[in-house]
Amino acid sequence: MAEKFNNSTSDMSIHVLLVNSHQIVLWGLEKLINNESPRMEVVGKATNGLDATRLAREKKPHVVLLDLYLGMEKGIDLIPNLLEEERSHIIIFTEIHDQAAVDGAVLNGARGVIYKEESTQNILKAIEKIHAGELWLDRGTTGRIFSNFLRTGQKPEDCITKKIASLTRKERLIINAFATEAGASNKKLAKKLYIGEQTLRNHLTSIFSKLEITNRFDLFMFAKLHHHHFIATASQSTTHTNNLQ
Repeated sequence: MAEKFNNSTSDMSIHVLLVNSHQIVLWGLEKLINNESPRMEVVGKATNGLDATRLAREKKPHVVLLDLYLGMEKGIDLIPNLLEEERSHIIIFTEIHDQAAVDGAVLNGARGVIYKEESTQNILKAIEKIHAGELWLDRGTTGRIFSNFLRTGQKPEDCITKKIASLTRKERLIINAFATEAGASNKKLAKKLYIGEQTLRNHLTSIFSKLEITNRFDLFMFAKLHHHHFIATASQSTTHTNNLQ
């Protein structure tokens, strides 16, 4: 099942796509989110992967609330297709406390996890935070992801050194900011670095390419693991960050 909505939604609203196999859950989330209009509103609903992917392409939502399981389908398998829309961020919305599935979803690009027993205010706050570029993860999930990153994501030191050497001073400053401002939005990071948000996005594109990573969470992990490489650059440039633009 899929529902389309008209295009009269405000450009200032946070556009949300709901993906869940339970009609009652879709109904409740739609009521909750649309009650916050014009701050945020639902632009589509889907109960299966095919409709979810199509609506994501058509509606280009800012945030996708995705269940871990859609009948016989796994929500995690949809994440790559849903992330093809560059402005879309994914929140896992589930009642199942499956650590392996949650961790897998985050490692594949989900930016947050909300459990169905949480308060309605937490759901709304998570949507706002994720839309602003932050993460919404509890400490347990963050710790497990970090440990997994250590086990599987760490490259030989000479490879890491070469990648870091390819970074400009500006890019090193940005990575240092990621290490010290966990989960901060682009707006907050740009303000801290005295640069514009578009300038920050341009630098992030370059950083992702040089480090061979694909998302902000991987960058945060890289920054934390190799923070010592960036401390000196940051300390030397404290009074000169306005030259980043």
